[in-house]
Amino acid sequence: MPVKTSSRGGGGVRMHEVAELAGVSRMTVSRALNHPEKVKEKVRQRVFDAVSQLGYVHNHLARSLSSSKSNVIGLVLPSLENSIFAQTVKAFSDVLRPAGFQLMLAESTDDPKEEEAVIAAFLAQRVAGLVLHSTRHSPAAIRMLRGANVPVIENGDMPVEPIDMVVSYSNRAAAKAMTLHLARLGYGRIAFASLADNPRATERQLGYADALKELGQEVDPRRIVSVSRGFGGGAEAIAQIERLAPDTDALFCAGDVLAVGALLECNRRGWDVPGRLAIASFDDLELMRHVNPAITALRLPRHEIGRRSAEMLLARIFDRDLPVRSVDLGFEIVQRASS
Repeated sequence: MPVKTSSRGGGGVRMHEVAELAGVSRMTVSRALNHPEKVKEKVRQRVFDAVSQLGYVHNHLARSLSSSKSNVIGLVLPSLENSIFAQTVKAFSDVLRPAGFQLMLAESTDDPKEEEAVIAAFLAQRVAGLVLHSTRHSPAAIRMLRGANVPVIENGDMPVEPIDMVVSYSNRAAAKAMTLHLARLGYGRIAFASLADNPRATERQLGYADALKELGQEVDPRRIVSVSRGFGGGAEAIAQIERLAPDTDALFCAGDVLAVGALLECNRRGWDVPGRLAIASFDDLELMRHVNPAITALRLPRHEIGRRSAEMLLARIFDRDLPVRSVDLGFEIVQRASS
């Protein structure tokens, strides 16, 4: 079939041209673009093919102005560089896209004021829903979110007072479980390494302290190691342990990159892992399985968090009943050769 083009100069392709090429009504085109789940697959595909051939750009802004909401879901992450969020973002998109919604990403850098500005920008664009990885918000952000009349999901932790809905796991409970796991393996002088000024790392440190209390141990400040980001942070942790607490027999890192950096530094120094020092990590990127020795890690349900969050958002958007508004998906300890 030859591709038709619009004869109007400067105005772009119009919806009636898409309808003519697809052999459907303008109403069907509108429904396929705005509510694709309500259109039969074959018809929907004809419309999409016509849109592609003609280069038609659907005016979502006009729709959002008339309906007071758009087909965009805003997702605010602490960092757009961190690969741990990739599975969650992919799962979000896989659920939202067939329902006619698109995901828009923004970065907060774990700064409540930055998050506040991003939330304000998203709400100004009349997003249909918001997903926030952080669970620590400024008072102004909380007021905006509670007054916005859009569904909100938090998924970086299990907050005591959620804004709306939560799909996540408890950082504190997971860290406590891993520390107790290391103790059961026979390690009695466990250090904890994390980034400074990171709210999730703070919760993980509290979980570490909870475990020591349960074991009847005092928290030794020499074994609480605050480091910078990246593999270099793991190397810093090893240097601090050697200088301040050389009898440490296990290191629990609050992130995978720190754990790999610590392992690489141990290898460089000729330290046997786990003979000289055991290493365990929070999160379980694929890399944890391929370093030598493979690293014991907390496996978190990143993909499931994205899927469940998207499904709950859509349920609220389409006014379906939601019997559960807080979902704790838990975690799993994966024992490997590093401990």
